[in-house]
Amino acid sequence: MLMAPKVLIIEDEAAIADTIVYALKTDGFEPVWHMTGEDGRRRLAAGDIALIVLDIGLPDISGLELCKQIRHESAVPIMFLTARAEEIDRVVGLEIGADDYLVKPFSPRELTARVKAILRRTARPAAGPAPQQAVTAVFRIDGTRMAISYLGRPLDLSRSEFNVLATLVRHPGRVFSRDELMNLAWENPEACLDRTVDAHIKNIRGKLRAVDPKGDPIETRRGFGYCLKDAP
Repeated sequence: MLMAPKVLIIEDEAAIADTIVYALKTDGFEPVWHMTGEDGRRRLAAGDIALIVLDIGLPDISGLELCKQIRHESAVPIMFLTARAEEIDRVVGLEIGADDYLVKPFSPRELTARVKAILRRTARPAAGPAPQQAVTAVFRIDGTRMAISYLGRPLDLSRSEFNVLATLVRHPGRVFSRDELMNLAWENPEACLDRTVDAHIKNIRGKLRAVDPKGDPIETRRGFGYCLKDAP
């Protein structure tokens, strides 16, 4: 019998947490609720968490800061809950490694739909081509591990960053518009913004520069989009 995926809820408002718990249980998940960032982080460290629903406004720590800390230790998918609908808040959340966000007030059905979508797109394939394949002179994609290496060094990518970079790496020289990248890299592109793609490209470039400070393999084509530079 398959175990229900455990979803860690870090939310200090009991009424909101109760709604999330009920919605997740109804859709076959096993919710685990904690009111503070510190308690939530301890539960995450215990293992067996499939996804985190994380409120930005926690009493002991900012959800944004907690997300940064988690990203140093884990690639578990994170969906933010925020009372702020401004684009800058959403972009900041995505830049620091969140996989999605939901603005309060929200529909419980929408929350569970987004949780399912995140888990579908971040799940590793059960079977498929196993070998690690050299795609360009400097990049390798491991399809089974959902990993990319650059100049022989593995990159610490979020799921969304992996999808964006893998799309570019598999088609060197081809220019992708932001809309194309959203459609190819996200399961629910209609929930994304143009700035979402820009935020992920910025993160990816930072991680590539950490490997090779002088390298800049991703090219911005102003008015068009992004592409991976052809090998010299």
